[in-house]
Amino acid sequence: MGKGAGCVPSKKRPPAVRTENSSSDVKNAPVAIEERSVEIETANNAAPPPAEVKLKIFIVFYSMYGHVESLARRIKKGVDGIDGVEGFLYRVPETLPHEVLEMMQVPPKNEDIPVITAEELTEADGILFGFPTRFGSMAAQMKAFFDSTGQLWKEQKLAGKPAGFFVSTGTQGGGQETTAWTAITQLAHHGMLFVPIGYTFGSNMFKMEEIRGGSPYGAGVYAGDGSRIASEIELALAEHQGKYLASTVKKIVQA
Repeated sequence: MGKGAGCVPSKKRPPAVRTENSSSDVKNAPVAIEERSVEIETANNAAPPPAEVKLKIFIVFYSMYGHVESLARRIKKGVDGIDGVEGFLYRVPETLPHEVLEMMQVPPKNEDIPVITAEELTEADGILFGFPTRFGSMAAQMKAFFDSTGQLWKEQKLAGKPAGFFVSTGTQGGGQETTAWTAITQLAHHGMLFVPIGYTFGSNMFKMEEIRGGSPYGAGVYAGDGSRIASEIELALAEHQGKYLASTVKKIVQA
């Protein structure tokens, strides 16, 4: 062949070298061990999801012989049965001396339920107050507690909070209704919202086969001479009241 007709490349010529990386090379490039460890550490240190904040229903009561307390505990069960709501049991302070309580053969209080202060009421989203009757109105211990809420009344710290009542009486004519409706004045002065149960308990409100405490104002129990305990229908009404107030509070908050 003549000159220039197709020369064989020289073996000494160095191979071509790419001086720039393509974008695909950069994307597919392996991640350095140090970088991968940083990524893993960051993922492990991610903040946990926030815990669910439940609405609080305070069940505040005075119980001398345990009748009101039995309703309170069943009310808590009803409150806790509503998703996103939790019930808390509290006692109001006792006003009678220990010697007098012994003479009246009052059993000792269960220590698993704390005594509440007036200021703690502001932490609740809704409140149910329970008390026995004294001549058709609330017992002095509960009245003394309401009397201690003067500063809250002055500042209207409880205004707008839903609330209700549950009671205990000795006889059928002993104040199942009057004990509750005479207590409404306490809520009115605080600007609280009274939430009666009405006849939302359905056909159970009309049963006449057995003696049953409770009324459209709230759950109730007949104590008789003190030896009678709450019947299942009275406890069921208390549980219903807990569910009813919890559901009402939830609707108000989510509105």
